[in-house]
Amino acid sequence: MLCLGLESTAHTLGIGIVSSNGKVLANEKISFTSESAGIIPREVARFLDANKTQVLDRALRRADVSLDDLGVLSFSRGPGIGNCLQIGLNTITELSEKTGLPVVGVNHMLAHLEIGRLLTPAKDPVMLYVSGANTQIIAFEGKRYRIFGETLDIGIGNMLDKFARHLGLGFPGGPKLQELYYQASSDDFVPMPYTVKGMDLAFSGILTRAKQLVDSRKYSEAQLAYSLQEVVYAMLVEVSERAMAHCDKKELLLGGGVACSRILQEKTRIMCEERNARMFVPPNEFLVDNAAMIAWQGVLQRKEARLGSHDIMPDWRTDDVAVTWR
Repeated sequence: MLCLGLESTAHTLGIGIVSSNGKVLANEKISFTSESAGIIPREVARFLDANKTQVLDRALRRADVSLDDLGVLSFSRGPGIGNCLQIGLNTITELSEKTGLPVVGVNHMLAHLEIGRLLTPAKDPVMLYVSGANTQIIAFEGKRYRIFGETLDIGIGNMLDKFARHLGLGFPGGPKLQELYYQASSDDFVPMPYTVKGMDLAFSGILTRAKQLVDSRKYSEAQLAYSLQEVVYAMLVEVSERAMAHCDKKELLLGGGVACSRILQEKTRIMCEERNARMFVPPNEFLVDNAAMIAWQGVLQRKEARLGSHDIMPDWRTDDVAVTWR
């Protein structure tokens, strides 16, 4: 059985095709970028809508299948940007009406976790999920994915993008800030707010301070990019380690686009080694928003697939999902 999954929570429109035994046959996508601005929802939605057909065609060619070979469809129901989620819903509805296939709407964040469990040896990890809009520390307890810590204001990815935009680096800003990080060293560190409140984190204060330091012109871009990332990634390591201790788990799984950061990976690796624990990181292709994870989640939840109307849930939380597949 093959599942076609569609991802459209933010700036990426993806089509993935995955078999019931977990083989990824296709994972095609196209992503909105900008040299000077961030995400304007209506503009991004138009971009996704204009490119959906070519991404679908590429995915079918890559998998060497036709729509007739599919057994079920899935799509990102939420959370995400409403304009973009609606493009995904419209597209998957059209495909369902054309093929007669049932559809399952899946939680984007849980798809990140489950693709990590599929592609790595992780069995029962604490997950550090870090993306544009989301920052959560998640673990499976009591037959549900529980959030043990999260951002109290903005996601770490959005914070990094806002800072990069203040430097004039465009969107997405994370990769460019990482380049600047490696142009500095510990001797260049500039103190910035460190905001961990129990198991939760906040990033707006450090963003404000970092912008002020940019405007002061007292420090180089590399110094500030280094210092900002040193602090926020240390915050993430602290709360991840606390969750591992609380849940008595020996595995940490990274997920989300910000998890592509070599800086964050190195810091979490060191922490896990010191705890005699294991850290797992899927390939970057499956860390960033992608449709293979939506297709795999569709495979896991295929018994819930149905015909007829569906909806989107822009504010759908991880811990609101009933876990029926474990």
